[in-house]
Amino acid sequence: MSKIKTHFVYVLWLMLVSHSFLFAQENPEDIALAEDKIENDFYESLKQRAIENYDKAIIAIEKCITTDANNPVFYHELGKNLLDLKQYPQAEKAFQKAIDLNPKERWYWNGLYDVYYQLKEYQKSIPIVQKLIEFDPNMKEDLISLYMYTNQRDKALELLKQMENEMVLSKTMEFYKLKIQESNSFAKPEKNELEKAIKNNPQEEQNYIDLILLYSESNQEEKAFEVAKKLADAIPNSDWAKISLFKFYLVENNGAEASKALLTVLKNDKLDMKIKQRMLNEFLLFVVKTNTYESELMQAVDYVSSDTSINSPLEIGKFYFNKKLYDKAIPYLEKGLKKEVENLNNVILLIKSYDNTQQFEALAKLTEDYIDLFPSQVNLYYYAGYANNKTTNFKKAKSYLETGLEFLVEDAELEYQFYIQLAEVYKNLGDQKKETLYLSKAKEIVKK
Repeated sequence: MSKIKTHFVYVLWLMLVSHSFLFAQENPEDIALAEDKIENDFYESLKQRAIENYDKAIIAIEKCITTDANNPVFYHELGKNLLDLKQYPQAEKAFQKAIDLNPKERWYWNGLYDVYYQLKEYQKSIPIVQKLIEFDPNMKEDLISLYMYTNQRDKALELLKQMENEMVLSKTMEFYKLKIQESNSFAKPEKNELEKAIKNNPQEEQNYIDLILLYSESNQEEKAFEVAKKLADAIPNSDWAKISLFKFYLVENNGAEASKALLTVLKNDKLDMKIKQRMLNEFLLFVVKTNTYESELMQAVDYVSSDTSINSPLEIGKFYFNKKLYDKAIPYLEKGLKKEVENLNNVILLIKSYDNTQQFEALAKLTEDYIDLFPSQVNLYYYAGYANNKTTNFKKAKSYLETGLEFLVEDAELEYQFYIQLAEVYKNLGDQKKETLYLSKAKEIVKK
């Protein structure tokens, strides 16, 4: 079913449900005719819109509205076409009608927001986006941008602080925050004022955070570190104290304390996963640089295993693999493969890591297991044969190599390697004739 048709069927279902009551007392034949007419007109509207014939799409959807003037789906479709034609007043009216009929549908509000945004009527956009936040909290970034456009910086800063307690701010939001704080009306409190505020109210976390930032931005890292330690003493459960201390411990090359802070943060289910992933990456770089704390890194990876947005063990395995640290890459690639069992790229990296570390038994098992899952992958047959050759299982090697050759297509280099391995097989099986045959086939490829 085409994308247009799929969308049509879904929206048509909504449309039919919403207007079916109109025909409850009518003749069944009349109902069928009315429904056929709406279906035909609505499909015609979608079809014309798909090829950007917005005028014709409007004519078709207006026929639907004539038949059923209380269906919000039709007004939403009408609004989209009017918006594409930049007929803003009419589009606004259509989207508003859809909202009046069904205020619980997010996309009707979104259509009205599109109208106001294109017209740069940012003040009108604000209540619409406040409503959209109920559907999607990520729309908070749009609201902050609107506050900035309308010079409502106090509201923008208040919302930014709220977001900062819940997540890592995007670069744009960080820019807005810095811009607000640098302006005269929202200048940061001076150091003395913050120190006084901390003394008067040692349980107010934000004052510590502001003072840490004040020192950090003026390159006074030691003083920032002292404030972070004071925060940890005053509010032992402060996540931001642990995050700040973690960074300072890394700067001081204090891996023991950094790993403790990291693991404490990673155990906290309330903290955003983006913060945890960023800290994990920073610790990875520290571990590579110092060649220490591998066990703590492995433990840290286990704490972020629930993150579905990124396969952390695989990414760390790739990092080590690219640095040719194959022995260190292996345990992470193995963990990554358990998380994504059918990730063929991960399998290939693990195969090459086993090969480079001469772990041929593990290589044989891995390739044999995955041949069942990827039966047409020629590389798997080659490495299965190669690994079995290395472990003196020559008959198994022969079977995998001969089967793999049947799948091989126009890859001279790999074909050469197959022949070399088959020559090795027959040498060890005592078949000198076939050993010579495959060696000659390999030489023919070299000549070409």
